[in-house]
Amino acid sequence: MRRFRALIKKEMIHMLRDPRTLIFIFMMPIMQLLLLGYANNTEIKNVPTVVFNQDNSKASRALLDSFQATDYFSFDYAVYSQAEVYRLIDAGRAKVGIIIPPDYNQNVATRKTADVLVLLDGADPTIASAVMSAAALAGQAHGASVRSQQLALQGPTGSAASPVDVRTNVLYNPDLLGSYNLVPGLIAMILFQTATSLTALAIVKERERGTIEQLIVTPIRSWELIVAKIIPYILVSFANTVLIMAVGTFLFGVPLRGSLVLLFGLVGLYLLPTLGLGLLISTAAKTQQQAQLMTMPIMLPSMMLSGVFFPISSLPLFLQFVSNLLPLTYFIYILRSILVKGVGIELIIPQIVALTVFAIVLLGLAAMRFQKTLD
Repeated sequence: MRRFRALIKKEMIHMLRDPRTLIFIFMMPIMQLLLLGYANNTEIKNVPTVVFNQDNSKASRALLDSFQATDYFSFDYAVYSQAEVYRLIDAGRAKVGIIIPPDYNQNVATRKTADVLVLLDGADPTIASAVMSAAALAGQAHGASVRSQQLALQGPTGSAASPVDVRTNVLYNPDLLGSYNLVPGLIAMILFQTATSLTALAIVKERERGTIEQLIVTPIRSWELIVAKIIPYILVSFANTVLIMAVGTFLFGVPLRGSLVLLFGLVGLYLLPTLGLGLLISTAAKTQQQAQLMTMPIMLPSMMLSGVFFPISSLPLFLQFVSNLLPLTYFIYILRSILVKGVGIELIIPQIVALTVFAIVLLGLAAMRFQKTLD
């Protein structure tokens, strides 16, 4: 038993001498609980909505009040042309568009059926299917209310049709296939995991093998080392991209409606902050085990908060803010916009700028951190 106790004591001493590993070991269960508890929210509310009210009457405003009372719709935009409705949906700023015709009030007053068009962004079928049901129910409830008012004022008539007919039109994904939303997110996540994990071990391996001293005595600059380290992984990641996109297209039927050149150009841009993050971890870790543990607190929030599995709009406000700090969030948006919607570069400029900033910051920090290690 004395030998047994001595071995236990030795292992405890080794564990306590590595506080970084202990921190990550105890941090992960807490982070998993908090993220799964808050992010696992399938309730759809306050979906960004654009309204084109050509009638602008009391009757049309009452209809919009019925939509808003469901808590599914958040009227963030009011526009004056149908083209603006489509543009906001193409850009992803609005997930729903409500178009009320100019003769809506007249049709209601004369007991004709008033048609209302609801456009849905099918690139996110989870939101689209929920909003489609909510729009139909809101239209039916409002139509029943209008019918009861008509009967009270004018008495019964021969027509039994509903005075309000809400017609839904799903854009980009009429069949509401879940693969259109999930596969682009998985592609981005797989690239993130593989690129970050590979580069997180790059400098740590040099240190454990004892070859880091050879790099120190060479005249190579820190930024030159960083660039030399990431180029092979960029090539591997591009090959990986071709492979997983081919699988997503041929097996899951995800379309490629945008420019292939634009897509691969932005894949290259996305790889820069991803690889930079891995190199930054590699410069901070002392062992490969530490590097792997340090990637976990980054991987989990990225998967849960970037919109891969859960709509970002359903997250609490604080977690929505955190999602804006993740490069994966912006690249998922880019992939879904190019693959499913077929948009051009003009509608994804904010996401491109964000990835560029991430690339500059993370690669710069990795280079600075390596320089400090040399000192």
